[in-house]
Amino acid sequence: MGDYSSYFLMKPEEVPDYVQAKLHFFPEGAKLSGQEIGDGNINYVFRVADRDSGKSIIVKQAGPTTRIEPDLGVSRDRGRIEAEILKLQSNFAPGLVPEIYLYDEVMCAMIMEDMVGHTMMRTGLLQHETYPEFAEDLTTFMAGCLIRTSDLVMDHKEKKELVKAFTNPDLCGITEDLVLMEPYTDCFHRNHVYPPNEEFIQKEVYGDQALCLEAAKLKFNFMNNPQALIHGDLHTGSIFINQEHTFVFDPEFAFFGPMGYDIGNMVMNLFFAWCNGEAEMEEGRKREDFLDWCMDTIADTVDLFVQKYDRVFDAYVTEPMAKMPGFKSWYLSGILADTAGYAGTEGLRRIHGMANVKDITSIEDVGKRTRAERIVVSFAKDCILNRNSFICGADYVAAIERAVRKHS
Repeated sequence: MGDYSSYFLMKPEEVPDYVQAKLHFFPEGAKLSGQEIGDGNINYVFRVADRDSGKSIIVKQAGPTTRIEPDLGVSRDRGRIEAEILKLQSNFAPGLVPEIYLYDEVMCAMIMEDMVGHTMMRTGLLQHETYPEFAEDLTTFMAGCLIRTSDLVMDHKEKKELVKAFTNPDLCGITEDLVLMEPYTDCFHRNHVYPPNEEFIQKEVYGDQALCLEAAKLKFNFMNNPQALIHGDLHTGSIFINQEHTFVFDPEFAFFGPMGYDIGNMVMNLFFAWCNGEAEMEEGRKREDFLDWCMDTIADTVDLFVQKYDRVFDAYVTEPMAKMPGFKSWYLSGILADTAGYAGTEGLRRIHGMANVKDITSIEDVGKRTRAERIVVSFAKDCILNRNSFICGADYVAAIERAVRKHS
């Protein structure tokens, strides 16, 4: 067995020995293989499998820097935060997050359930698969985990202790810079602008002072609104899914922030899938079905969350002042405005920020990709500038249709 008394970044071939040393999951003497399977920008994810039985487990280790930019050093404590949050989320959304078997504070590694039979949602959507249970599962997860970790429900002192425990400055700093500042200023010259859209981005984003002002407001809301324990990076790359079931994972960016950040990120990532299908699929019934599913799921994500907000609020709210007539609808209106605003910031940062999104970058035809990016930018700007008018799923559908018409 190796020595795991001090931290080092493991190689795939070293991970099976580590699992055997830390956990009685595989039988002694099992023939194990280790493979790196992660494609994220932050951590290292390995699958350890028994060659004979096929039984497998996942190890996720925090590295000392980000993989997307070695100069972006981040605290390895994010692994502890992620493990503890997954355990907490399992209480509020049982069955919708993977089980955590162990967290090792020395190696900054988490050993967790392998989501066998599921695929990463972005991968499936790029193959233009649809998932009939997704909106129901996602909104159950969000309503349970977001509302029940807010001051509406939690004891205020308990919540404040959790705010301290899950303070996540390094990862929040990445969001504050890469999502909520650089796409509007390019202040560190790290944005990735698709050359055919350079003039368009200059005019529609960098040069739009009204947009940049609203983005500044959204940034400060993100930094100063510890509303609930949010996932912090909720998108189709942090979901494993099949036709019957959804797993939400990868909450390494989690902290107490505005609920709408999670909801809005998910809305926009579903729209990225729509844009890919609209650009890449051949005309026909399959294309129509996929595009309709994406649009319906965007609307359902908002509308089902609203329905479940009402139910969770009525069932769990403990704060006396929150029970005042009119408070429930006032509180929801803030969540919905944030949802639209942060949908917009996610759209812009994925088009010309530092971390672009494969749904768009994989569109090979220059004209189609150029158009898709412009549609996203127009929709995103609408979401940010008019965020108080987005109160139901139909409002998103109408805004998408406006953006598409603008670039037809």
